[in-house]
Amino acid sequence: MAIVKNGKVVFEKGYGMATLEYNVPITSNTVFHVASVSKQFTAFSIYMLENEGKISLDDDIKKYLPELPDYGKVITINHLLAHTSGLRDQWALLTTGGWHLEDVITTEQILKILFNQNALNFEPNTEFGYSNSGYTLLAEIVQRVTGQSFTDYTKANIFEPLGMNNTNFYDDFHRVVENRAYSYEHQNGTYMKKKLSYSNPGPTSLFTTVQDLAKWTNNFKNSKVGNVELLKRFNQISLLDNGDPVIYRISLTDTLYHAKGQIHWQYKGHRLISHGGHDAGFRAFIGRFHEDDVSIITLSNDEHYDILRNGFAIADLVFNIPAKNIKANGVINNSIEDAPFTPDSSYLENFVGEYHSEELKTIYKLSLKENRLVVSHKRLSDIVLTPIDEDLFSGANYFFFQMKFLRKEGEITGFEISNFGIRGLLFQKNTPE
Repeated sequence: MAIVKNGKVVFEKGYGMATLEYNVPITSNTVFHVASVSKQFTAFSIYMLENEGKISLDDDIKKYLPELPDYGKVITINHLLAHTSGLRDQWALLTTGGWHLEDVITTEQILKILFNQNALNFEPNTEFGYSNSGYTLLAEIVQRVTGQSFTDYTKANIFEPLGMNNTNFYDDFHRVVENRAYSYEHQNGTYMKKKLSYSNPGPTSLFTTVQDLAKWTNNFKNSKVGNVELLKRFNQISLLDNGDPVIYRISLTDTLYHAKGQIHWQYKGHRLISHGGHDAGFRAFIGRFHEDDVSIITLSNDEHYDILRNGFAIADLVFNIPAKNIKANGVINNSIEDAPFTPDSSYLENFVGEYHSEELKTIYKLSLKENRLVVSHKRLSDIVLTPIDEDLFSGANYFFFQMKFLRKEGEITGFEISNFGIRGLLFQKNTPE
């Protein structure tokens, strides 16, 4: 963790172990994967190119990414930045297609999937829908505009000028990173490794330290990279077409607004710009209390580390706020109570069969086992479906999902599957030969 106040690091310290296999301790110089904290650096790269006149934020992204399908509506760079593009989320697509999040996953593989999507979740810039896909595409735009790899561009134009010497986007999972931490999860009384093999710079894959992130936060006060006007626009809340601010989430006590890989909100009267990150067992938080000139940075390699609870406990100390239990607000409950809809086996038999998705190039098989409808995939564990209503079922893989079956003249023709990052992706029922 590190605390920055008035442009100076007033506290930094490491706790615990970076690698349990070799008993290497964590220090303030330990390198962590910071997951979605990466996004603000991707967005900043785009703003730098725009400031140089090399792109416009209002450009149609097909100008740079002609491989994308024509969705009938223009998606701009601004829409990618604000998560208002309507693009399906890459992790939602991958896991639905049978991928495991511990698989080797590269930008090249993700782009192939994104370029094969024929529909959007919603019309661009009409609502907010968190999409890692948008930030993969932003990093790809940087590469195509500059002729450099995204890793090289950010290193030369952000990290080196700020003296962030232990920071890089990780675009090759084979690369050796000195002083890195590996991630873990506590299960059944012992720690287990949480493998991470991403090579996907843009939405994730930034490797950095609390020391380097302190230099980044100071750039917003004393800019070495980007000018004052650029920083001001970068920090502004994103807007929809109708002029409304882009709402990230509404909690019991506050409304959270989105701005280019950052979230605007407040904590106990102190205005805050922040973002968190979570991949494998890594947990990251960077919060700038900009009016107080205070930044708090916490990085962890423990799946169960509570970034908000701990970050706000540190804020209580910094602002001399009496300590009390912190309750998380706005938690989404994906659990499903026992549904009143209880079809018999003769009804469930209608759904048995093989279904395929052209967009994901994958096949699901549905069968009846002990009067339960079960989904099978060659790379996934079987998933038991819960009936919710007529032709509507729920289940869970990595993410909670719903399946709405489609009929024509009473016969099942397929289903549409939806989860946190997909709305209505079509699987068609295969006709027996």
